Amino acid sequence: TRNMATLKEIQTRLKSVTNISKITASMKMIASTKTTRAQRAMNVARAYGQVSNDLIKQAEVEKAAGAKELLITVSSDKGLCGGIHSSLSRYSRKHLAENNEVPVVILGDKAKVQLQRAYPENIRYSFNQLGSTIPTYDESSIIASTILNDKSIEFDNAKLVYNRFVSAISFETDAIECYPVSQIVEAPNFKAYEYQEDVLENLNEFLFANSLHWALVEGHAAEMAAKRTAMENATKNAGDMINRLTLQYNRGRQAVITNELIDIITGASAL
Repeated sequence: TRNMATLKEIQTRLKSVTNISKITASMKMIASTKTTRAQRAMNVARAYGQVSNDLIKQAEVEKAAGAKELLITVSSDKGLCGGIHSSLSRYSRKHLAENNEVPVVILGDKAKVQLQRAYPENIRYSFNQLGSTIPTYDESSIIASTILNDKSIEFDNAKLVYNRFVSAISFETDAIECYPVSQIVEAPNFKAYEYQEDVLENLNEFLFANSLHWALVEGHAAEMAAKRTAMENATKNAGDMINRLTLQYNRGRQAVITNELIDIITGASAL
């Protein structure tokens, strides 16, 4: 009876793991499709973002002494993608440990949950409903305008912490520096250009929104790739567990049959 109960438990568990394997395999296929789309969007956003970075580099913009900084952690609301959000939180916590008075803006609920435990007083804004689809420039512009128009957040420079897409199986947590117009116009090489004063404010908003969009889209691509890898590993682990449970079930079943045969032979011998 005990063997039969154990076999039934193994059979139930085997069925459960098989169902999980089917779900993770489907999620892997979906993540693969989303990764391809996210990479295409990332290549476009990265091209525009690198142009903005090249402008800053060629102008030789330097951070002013005593400039106030804002930390923006670019995460999302979605999980099941390995340690991609934890990596962002570790980077942000390390930076806040060295600069504990820096205000923080968090994009995505995953990083918010992790940072809120350690630095609740630093958080000024948090945005959610991110990660289900590829971020659009309109969304990035709205977030950038909200931050820039809020007078309660005083900052000169912004540091965007995001996950940089390296390959389909790897990412690196990195940061993009955003500089205000006041520091850009003082740069040695920027003074060589002729410009109108009313253009500078638009340039400031564009550079900030452009960098924010780059970080969001590249972070989304890294997340989709990490989710694909996580689901692939989950499917592989489920397959290994199915093989072990199947072997265990077959051995148990064989033991039950052997015991029944022994009982039959013993009974026949007694007669």
